[in-house]
Amino acid sequence: MTIEAKVISDSIVTPLGFSTGECFDAMASGQTGLKYLGSIWNSTEPVTTAKIGLDTVRRYATEYMIDESKYTFFEQLAIISVCSALKNKEIDISGSDTVFILSTTKGNIDLLEKDPFDERLNLFYSAKAMSEFFKNPNRPVVISNACISGVAALGIAKRYINSGTYKRAVVVGADILTKFVVSGFQSFKALSQQLCKPFDKERCGLNIGEGAAAVIIEGTESVDGDIIIEGFGMANDANHISGPSRTGEGLFRAIDQARGNKRGKIDFINTHGTATLYNDEMESIALYRQSLLEPPLSSFKGYFGHTLGAAGVIESVVCFESMRRGYLIGTKGFNESGVTQPVNILSSNTHGDIKRTLKTASGFGGSNAAILITKI
Repeated sequence: MTIEAKVISDSIVTPLGFSTGECFDAMASGQTGLKYLGSIWNSTEPVTTAKIGLDTVRRYATEYMIDESKYTFFEQLAIISVCSALKNKEIDISGSDTVFILSTTKGNIDLLEKDPFDERLNLFYSAKAMSEFFKNPNRPVVISNACISGVAALGIAKRYINSGTYKRAVVVGADILTKFVVSGFQSFKALSQQLCKPFDKERCGLNIGEGAAAVIIEGTESVDGDIIIEGFGMANDANHISGPSRTGEGLFRAIDQARGNKRGKIDFINTHGTATLYNDEMESIALYRQSLLEPPLSSFKGYFGHTLGAAGVIESVVCFESMRRGYLIGTKGFNESGVTQPVNILSSNTHGDIKRTLKTASGFGGSNAAILITKI
């Protein structure tokens, strides 16, 4: 019997909804969670972001019996995403055979201004609080590797399961909008005041968003219709603290590892697609070098914004749902290609039989990751 890293449940928490189905339906109908908010936290320039309503979070926190006085906003989003994934499911995540993996870049960074010595600023604190909420006895794992964190977390979960270390993994990706994050990206002149336009020749920067997602993966024998994490790769191009390799070397190698020796057909590619000049161009070069110009590809940043450490998990869940429904979500904001390589950018939604999906991510510090998702 071959043990696969099988996706048994998932959920997304974004301004578009608090479940996978809600978010996917909103995307399919062309909605976006991004809104022009003007200047926030005395920002130097107006911003367009995807922000989750506090009242909505409070409503779900009450429904799932989450004590608001005990958990921060960030921690509540993470816990709500897991509760949503468990809803109407008989899955036990409280045993020693289950590991929690938290993917985030900044965690409770909003607490920094109030008390720079607050222990909740430590990412491990939030991971522990989350796993203890679900009465899990194991030491949780934190993956914080810039914007590849979510994809890396799913890949690490696969390794734990394939090695027999754990039977089950709960992967949670979460990040929130804060003054720290907005001012940081503004200092790079990376934010767009308009809705972002991934891969488009008129693209002018990224939009930041907040959200969370949970994926529960189990080591089990797969059957027809199951979705598994088949391959995983991670590489660093060692190019620059914020700029990607001009040759796409790191992403090329990450994809190469994820594909492994099986070079079967890839039906869909979900890219990082931040709508920044260098990222989109680098991705197109890496895909060209992998001879992946034919499969349709899209970026989901026009729906959620860039959700940092949550992005890889949120976007992977959308890919899972696409494969279940046989329906591809196009690249919102894209009109005309602005990259040098003739990649097949999907500009609108379409039906399709999707058996194998490649999900990529790239981040500061030269980090790159990829997972290969297969529908049995």
